[in-house]
Amino acid sequence: MQQTPVNSQRLSQPSAPGTDQVLPRQFGKYTLLRSLARGGMAEVYLALQRAVAGFEKLVVIKRILPELARDQSFVEMLLHEARVAATLSHPNIVQTFDVGEVEGTYYIAMEHVNGEDIRSIVRGMKRAGMSDFPLEHALCIVLGVCSGLAYAHEKRDLDGHAINIVHRDVSPQNILVTFEGDVKVVDFGIAKSTQVAVAEKVGTGQLKGKIPYMSPEQATGRPIDHRSDIFSVGIVLFELSTGRRLFKSQSEHETLKLICERDYPRPSQVRPGYPASLELIVMKALARDVTRRYQTARELQADLETFIRTERVAASTVALGNWMKSLFEEKIAQQKAALQDAKQLADVIATQYSDPGESMVGITTTGMSLRVVPGAAGDGTATGTDITAYTQVRPSALKRWLAIAGAVVVLVGVAAALAVVAGPFKPKPVATATQAGGSTAVEPPAVARGKITIKTDPVGCDVWLNGELQKSITPTTIDSLPLGREMAVKVTKEGFEAFSESVTLTEDELEKSVEIKMVKGSVTVVLKVTPIPAVYLDGKKWEGSGDRIEQLSAGEHKIVVSAPGFIPQTFTFVAKKGETKTIEATLAKGEIKPEATGGPAGTGEEPKGKGSGKVRIGSKGGFCEASVNGRGVGSTPTEVTVPEGPVSVTCRTADGKVLSSGATVKAGETAKVSFTIPSK
Repeated sequence: MQQTPVNSQRLSQPSAPGTDQVLPRQFGKYTLLRSLARGGMAEVYLALQRAVAGFEKLVVIKRILPELARDQSFVEMLLHEARVAATLSHPNIVQTFDVGEVEGTYYIAMEHVNGEDIRSIVRGMKRAGMSDFPLEHALCIVLGVCSGLAYAHEKRDLDGHAINIVHRDVSPQNILVTFEGDVKVVDFGIAKSTQVAVAEKVGTGQLKGKIPYMSPEQATGRPIDHRSDIFSVGIVLFELSTGRRLFKSQSEHETLKLICERDYPRPSQVRPGYPASLELIVMKALARDVTRRYQTARELQADLETFIRTERVAASTVALGNWMKSLFEEKIAQQKAALQDAKQLADVIATQYSDPGESMVGITTTGMSLRVVPGAAGDGTATGTDITAYTQVRPSALKRWLAIAGAVVVLVGVAAALAVVAGPFKPKPVATATQAGGSTAVEPPAVARGKITIKTDPVGCDVWLNGELQKSITPTTIDSLPLGREMAVKVTKEGFEAFSESVTLTEDELEKSVEIKMVKGSVTVVLKVTPIPAVYLDGKKWEGSGDRIEQLSAGEHKIVVSAPGFIPQTFTFVAKKGETKTIEATLAKGEIKPEATGGPAGTGEEPKGKGSGKVRIGSKGGFCEASVNGRGVGSTPTEVTVPEGPVSVTCRTADGKVLSSGATVKAGETAKVSFTIPSK
């Protein structure tokens, strides 16, 4: 496909006003709400698009810098990006809606993604006290990336010819995750294709992409194909699943040597207990020899899906979305409030500016073709998503607006607090219309939060909020809680009945105090077990003596009885208040050998003979050191082979907290045990 020449006369027109203007402001048919970023070539804005019949859409505007709008090579690169991106329509790729020219400079209108890139997610985890990326979420993200890249790599034109798109910059910055759990690959700005190769002509000899995520062939300047992107995906998978950077050195030169010359560490060398089958997938994606690498992104995607099914990893976009919402709960609330206020100001601006703008150049997207359309003076030019004509803010109209802006000056300040997807929430100061030549730093609107204070008699009870175990015990105060949302509070203590209550905080009642007189448990368990066993109650060793366990709470309980030289047995039951349960059992002889729990810690040795299964141990919210029947088996996630029957599993967190659970393993099957690491 050939590129239609750009009208060079358009590039000589006056550039747009600087970015220090008060926002929101009109920009063609869009209202620029907030500046997201400014790089060496372009500015990026969050914008609102309006059309007939109440049509409204949030979009991202990538606008070439005015000083570069006269540089034909930069314009061609921007149009190259548009041409490549406009051919792509896939749920895992950020979509390009529109390309055009306003105020003497070109822009691209792209899909607005309400979420965060991987870098921001990691920063959010650190703020929440989480040290490791949950494996199920890492796999879900990489699956989405593979799906999007496979679509791009396989894309053909209308004649059936392969376009041979290569992203060349697959990195954490260019992988976005929405608050609904969707994964999006962004920025095909340096993508390579056989159909349009303008970018190859710009900056010849320069490395394109982020060096720590380059393939060896890309780092050495050799010809590349889609398998280079697969290597980059392997780097991202390695880092998310191990928590360590793969290629990180003090200089770019040293980083390139790590990629091209040195041996790569295996994930298990970085993370003891790393799943062996997942390690094989990672190392195949990272093969230095492209012929030994995955040949397509779909092959990598298929192997990851097989691993998830086989190992029963709870990878889910729904779970990923819920995790994202919990991680960025406060930021989401701030975004919603600030966006509403900024939209009110945009409504006022829209009533002031309805003049058709000057003639413009638009690009329509029709299948695989992109058409540059010079606009006639005074007319709007329809683009791929046009419903109404472009409009432009004229300088004289801007002055009239500033003269009456006093009535909405508060909204101007609030609009500056608009939080968007580009990094952590950091509102920028803006100039207010009430000060001549001055500016005022306006703080974002405070989002009201509430707190719950819980006191118990006796003290030392565990507290659960919406099913999550809190770090502190009673008496305790849980703050920074959302308003208007029903929250389930549960208090437990061994020997006492569990207490549950629903609490909703409001603007009129930001604080609530819950005082609880715990009631002693009334359930009794009578043990009639031969030989006399060690007893594990609900995952913890019972320290009592005799054949009676008293003062248990009503509800479900699990009891494991074991003795040296005998096979343990597990009993699960539900008891009512005041009920007495009797457990009768004669344990069968059978020695549990050391290798039954995986041999020496982390070796994964399997026992010989029949009647064995596997237990897969995972953790959410971080990693922990796992033990099965008292023997260490390495860091989560891990898997060991054990004799069929009940097993006791514990997991020790980095701060020394021990979590306990159990499972019953059936011959030839895999039982799954998952721990939730409490946030710090």
